[in-house]
Amino acid sequence: MTNPLEESPIEPIAAADPSAIEATSPETPAPPDRYECRSCGYVYEPAKGDERRQVAPNTPFESLPETWRCPVCGVKKYQFNNIGPAGKASGFDENLGYGIGVNALTPGAKNLLIFSVLGLGILLLLSFYGLS
Repeated sequence: MTNPLEESPIEPIAAADPSAIEATSPETPAPPDRYECRSCGYVYEPAKGDERRQVAPNTPFESLPETWRCPVCGVKKYQFNNIGPAGKASGFDENLGYGIGVNALTPGAKNLLIFSVLGLGILLLLSFYGLS
């Protein structure tokens, strides 16, 4: 008697090529970077533009004229630092994978985590009053 498995060999399934998957998926454009004034801390957000200087919303910082100045303190364009897109996790990209996942959180999510744990700690300490 023959073994049915030997008669019809099973061919291994080829693993999907991740580059092929990435090539077929539509890429979403990266959000434009925000720039912060080194002098006063004003943040230019391209999604909002600049109403004082008649800059339309969705105008990238690089497209601003060289004569554009900070609407708060008046410094020139070269006094601004690129702080990345809104909602991006803080820190260098190569460090975001370290730790227990906290490095990849956005600043708002980190604040929520910190203050939630702090609030739970305060509730725990206050619950000790109920023991007596």
